Amino acid sequence: MNDLCVEVGYKSVNHVGEQLCGDHVDVIEKEEGDTVIVLADGLGSGVKASILSTLTSKIISTMMAEGIALENCVETIAATLPVDKMRGVAYSTFTIIHITGSETAEIIQYDNPGVIFIRDGKISDYPKQEMNLGGKKIFRSTVGLRENDCFVAMSDGCPHAGIGTGYNFGWKESDIAGFMENLWGVGYTAKTLATMLVDECYKLYGGKPGDDATCVTVQIRKRNPMNMLFGPPSNPDDLNRMMSLFFSKAGKHIISGGTTSTLAAKWLRKPLHPSLDFESKDIPPIAHIEGVDLVTEGVITVNKVVEYAKDYVNDNESYEQWGYKRDGAALICRMLFEEATDINFFVGKAINPAHQNPDLPINFSIKMNLVKELSESLKSMGKRVKVCYF
Repeated sequence: MNDLCVEVGYKSVNHVGEQLCGDHVDVIEKEEGDTVIVLADGLGSGVKASILSTLTSKIISTMMAEGIALENCVETIAATLPVDKMRGVAYSTFTIIHITGSETAEIIQYDNPGVIFIRDGKISDYPKQEMNLGGKKIFRSTVGLRENDCFVAMSDGCPHAGIGTGYNFGWKESDIAGFMENLWGVGYTAKTLATMLVDECYKLYGGKPGDDATCVTVQIRKRNPMNMLFGPPSNPDDLNRMMSLFFSKAGKHIISGGTTSTLAAKWLRKPLHPSLDFESKDIPPIAHIEGVDLVTEGVITVNKVVEYAKDYVNDNESYEQWGYKRDGAALICRMLFEEATDINFFVGKAINPAHQNPDLPINFSIKMNLVKELSESLKSMGKRVKVCYF
């Protein structure tokens, strides 16, 4: 094992006029550290395509996650989803990326656009072995992984973008590769990279996609821990233990809350320097404590972070806001969404009468709900999250 981890992000846009996407992505993470990512593209669009792609991705990802051989997986798909007799094409095409222990990537491709591989900031080739399984021509590859390797898989709705408008024959795969190569070095997350590619496809379609378009981005990253302190402990006697554990953890440290930051400053014996600069009208200013990477206001700021996090795991339409703003919520988002791979929350359960009715159980408090919602969203991003309550 190594200290690398897998970051997966994806986004889709539907064929114009369709409520369901004909592409489907499944990501299964196993306890042994293996990750199976399947992108399936159903024939046509709408309900039928959605059912076909969902069946395909579910069958493949579940079987591969259980260690069943590729040959058996493909044979099952061949028997379940035969070739369309009229069109002579498969009911569903697919791309599989199977990461083993953050050390090896096995790539299996069937009739989808080729997987783009970026290494050291450049488009790189990788060996492909042609196989015939169940009457289907399958390409299989094995790649030894390094830090910052990036794989980009897509449905054919991406290279079809721009046909008859921006380009005569669509957006060539080589041009898409160049587009992603230029974005890679900026430091975007896998989700944001996928979002930017699909957004560009949407523009090339003139806002009316003629096909479902999906991008899946997989990045190999070094583990990067992050720690966040939110609220004072319910028992003041636990303050010293809480602060000791928080500051002993490796990685950057974020403190949210006026009372919490005051207590932390006293514990560190460092002055607390509030800022009067409102970067955003709806988010209170940040503060500064020597030895702390970021100090923000509490509930209002974290509530905005939760709002951004929920959007991130869905359509990711707000990335231009949290990605460029300088207020406390945006800064927390960049640290948790982009930088962190492992996040430790230290949450104090002291009740703030300014925020809630003290007669309510702690489970109903605003602060506890925010932590729960944020943790769930971060886990959906593929982060390892631990929450300690005091």
